[in-house]
Amino acid sequence: MQPKFGSECDNVNTVWKRVKVNPLNFPQGQAGQVILVTGPARSGKSEWAERLAERSIARSTERSTERLPRASTEASPQSGLLRSVTYVATARSIPEDAEWSDRLAAHRRRRPSHWQLQEVPEDLTMVLREARADQCLLIDSLGTWLANGIEWEEAHWQEQAQDLLAAIKVCPALVIVVAEETGWGVVPAYALGRRFRDRLGQIARALGQQADGVYLAVAGYVLPLHLLGDRLDLDSGDRLDLDSGDRLGFST
Repeated sequence: MQPKFGSECDNVNTVWKRVKVNPLNFPQGQAGQVILVTGPARSGKSEWAERLAERSIARSTERSTERLPRASTEASPQSGLLRSVTYVATARSIPEDAEWSDRLAAHRRRRPSHWQLQEVPEDLTMVLREARADQCLLIDSLGTWLANGIEWEEAHWQEQAQDLLAAIKVCPALVIVVAEETGWGVVPAYALGRRFRDRLGQIARALGQQADGVYLAVAGYVLPLHLLGDRLDLDSGDRLDLDSGDRLGFST
């Protein structure tokens, strides 16, 4: 008997057939959807997220030629069609750090010139609340946003994480979030490193629970986890309930 990968997949061959026919398969990159792209350093996660954003706009443009009236020249924000990509950069610019500046410059060179840019080191919630349904928001990245507030006290961190997840959940735009994988190695020897690792793992897992699609980038290859894997729901005692006001309380 061949192993099963989930209730939607009969066997391994079925899974790979779905992936190979259409790597994007699900989700289709539509307004109101959430896509999480995660992976270790230099894995290609940002490039894949950028590719998803570009493809989503291209597909929306194709659909608009079929759905819009002949007299209309462009989609309205209420049409559900994506018109633009806004790159939400969470990294802080540090002019005195040449290596960091080179990293940021490489990201800028790779992005299409017609994309909009918002530099938001901390207040991601505001950007999400102000987003329109005809936008694609590409947030890069969750880890740098977290690092900018790494010294937040636990109560404030819980509040910020809760607010961010709630804003993503109801955002009318297509939201693509890039996250880092930092917990695959040894436990950090210092407290601040353990805090960063744990908080990033917690919020990435919570975001994965509500995402329409989750991709893992490793060594230049991309795996659609929403097709290949079984989602591991949070235990009832650790479940994050966005509607009840509960805070992030995960067991380790």
